[in-house]
Amino acid sequence: MQSEDRLEQELRFVVEIDRLKGVLRQSYLADGSRRENSAEHSWHVAMMAMVLAEHANEAVDRFRVIRMLMLHDLVEIDAGDTFAYDDTALAGKAAKERAAADRIFGLLPPDLGSELRALWDEFEIAETAEARFANALDRLMPMLHNVLTEGRAWRAHGVTADKVLSRNAVIGEGSEALWAYARRMIREAVGRGFLPAGPGSS
Repeated sequence: MQSEDRLEQELRFVVEIDRLKGVLRQSYLADGSRRENSAEHSWHVAMMAMVLAEHANEAVDRFRVIRMLMLHDLVEIDAGDTFAYDDTALAGKAAKERAAADRIFGLLPPDLGSELRALWDEFEIAETAEARFANALDRLMPMLHNVLTEGRAWRAHGVTADKVLSRNAVIGEGSEALWAYARRMIREAVGRGFLPAGPGSS
């Protein structure tokens, strides 16, 4: 009976996280056809970890990075997606997401829930090499999408290059190579005219 109860809890969690497919992000798909959802984003950044791990500043456990990236946005089921350049929304983001993590990981059997919650916390704190690299990928992906869609989300929200540089500088903490690439993308976007430079960009 205990085994059946455990399975029921695990499957309840599996069904609950299906809701992530309905959380729309501000970023558009690379082809610009529609906005992506958070489940698609999580899959895509996990794939990035599989492909780009060699570019991390330090040797990383690729599977641990992938696990963090698959989990990191589950809290958006409750908290929603917070646009990276919305300072007002960002101010309350951490508390809302912690409460969401309590509920969502609490659906699982305690041992498994604690294991996955610890990975989520590790991503948020970003003190390990794996978490720093996972965060770098999480920041790089929307930038790629914006460049490919000629700044569609950036333009919709009046984002400038100085804000993109400031918000995404943490990429360098996980991968100097990816941060150098990101800065080239920003310069290209400014040069092509779909990302205004802003007062602090260079």
